[in-house]
Amino acid sequence: MIRALVLTALLGSLPAAARPPRLTLLITVDALGSDVLLRNRPRLQGALGQLLDSGAYFPYARYAYAKCRTAPGHTTLATGTNPWRHGIVDNRWVDRSTGKLVYSFVDPAHPVLEATLKPGQDASPANLMAETLADRLRMATQERGKAVAVSLKSRSAIALAGRLGQAWWFDDGVGKFVTGTWYTKEFPEWVKQLNARKIPESYFGKTWDLMRPRAEYIGEDDRSYEADSYGLGRTFPHPLTGGLKEPGLNFYKAFGVSPDSHTLLVEAAKAAIVGEALGKDAVPDLLAVSFSGTDNVFHEYGPYSWEMQDTMLRLDKALGDLISAAERAAGGRANLTIALVADHGGATAPEQWAAAGLPAQRMNPKTISEGISAMVKERFGPDVTVMMEELDVYLGGPALTSGKVDGAQVRRAVADWLLKQPHVVAAVTREELFSAPDPAGYLAPLRKGYYPERSGDVVYLLRPFQVVYFDPEGSTHGSPYSYDSQVPVVFAGKGIKPGMYMTEIDPVDVAPTLAALLEMGMPASTEGKPRAEILTGK
Repeated sequence: MIRALVLTALLGSLPAAARPPRLTLLITVDALGSDVLLRNRPRLQGALGQLLDSGAYFPYARYAYAKCRTAPGHTTLATGTNPWRHGIVDNRWVDRSTGKLVYSFVDPAHPVLEATLKPGQDASPANLMAETLADRLRMATQERGKAVAVSLKSRSAIALAGRLGQAWWFDDGVGKFVTGTWYTKEFPEWVKQLNARKIPESYFGKTWDLMRPRAEYIGEDDRSYEADSYGLGRTFPHPLTGGLKEPGLNFYKAFGVSPDSHTLLVEAAKAAIVGEALGKDAVPDLLAVSFSGTDNVFHEYGPYSWEMQDTMLRLDKALGDLISAAERAAGGRANLTIALVADHGGATAPEQWAAAGLPAQRMNPKTISEGISAMVKERFGPDVTVMMEELDVYLGGPALTSGKVDGAQVRRAVADWLLKQPHVVAAVTREELFSAPDPAGYLAPLRKGYYPERSGDVVYLLRPFQVVYFDPEGSTHGSPYSYDSQVPVVFAGKGIKPGMYMTEIDPVDVAPTLAALLEMGMPASTEGKPRAEILTGK
């Protein structure tokens, strides 16, 4: 009799104990490489530091594909799969039907609401080839659960919202949050009210100054390889005018570099929480917030700069406001799950590496493209064209389409030319990519990032510390090396065992882990798996 009563009590407690969180908060921090977080962690005393202490912290998650960039990174996080399945191979690729570069989420059929559609602008998830966590939540709850994504960048918000959620991003052409007609035909009241507050304009004419005394920042404030864009200058304090007399495009771009953009995103997230009543009932909701300012700072000033150190301190503070709002909406931390992750890391300015004695150099992609074009023209004539986007070489032109020239022979010639360059470590044609031997493991990340309809005819990898960038200052990302591919992942919430987990995981595990915590099926194409150790501590 006693055993029966105990069993009855246990079974009766299971639904309450197993109830999924009312609200899942997915935070992505653009360009937050593991190295950046680990170096700054001792000074993080706010919400970010507390999250690392109270959550299951994996400092060494690593993307498995080669081109670690914003659009594929966010899409991988959202789908639990790599670009070879989800199809978002880069921020841009060459459209083979037109021979022109297009953005990853371009869609002329679904323009942006209340903003001029720029040529090739990201506008909808039409190019997304895999189901996202947001899509799965909407389907699993029969569209009762809500999924909202906000970011400064359209490609980040669209990837996280998927096809069935809501995506809102800040358009620096009009200075307000917008979306595409894929998602809605008119702004809801909460977005109208958010835009009416004109939060960025309240910072016009102010400066971005250091949060802490200058003596607490490591290194030098002024370095020759830092950029001077949008009237910000290279040293603190940075004026927030964009060089304009009143708010306009350059000001909004300058504001996007400053950590004041963190505040804007938090206010947008809070408006979404209230406007969409997120977390208010037992049906689970998803709020995804992608902080883009860190990436903007990284590109302009580099990961070791005073600017990056300061933006990390301000992010640490801003996250407190966001998490507190999410907790209140969900009715407490017991009803909230939090995941924090980055879409990629980033290289330091190659001049800084070179000064320290590393074999680094800045390479203009135009130089590589011109070298390939000259070889192709000499060997196969002027009717074979060459286009490049980072690590992809696209070949076209009338000589190839007509069959006058053997395409396989041209592709092999390009790969051979690349392999002769001292800075290239691997180059392979599309025919050979999945069959060639790979003793050093260089082809594996190229394979996981390859989607035939969108990737190049020849793909290649550079040696470590080679930074391919059009700009003569600043830095970028897009390689499989740890400085670009290694990022932190943190899970926190009810039942999650705190600790530093030293296992190297793949960010494809984020979406299936959150799906498991939400007690629903995983996104359809996922390659990842739930990280069970966050519940057991083992």
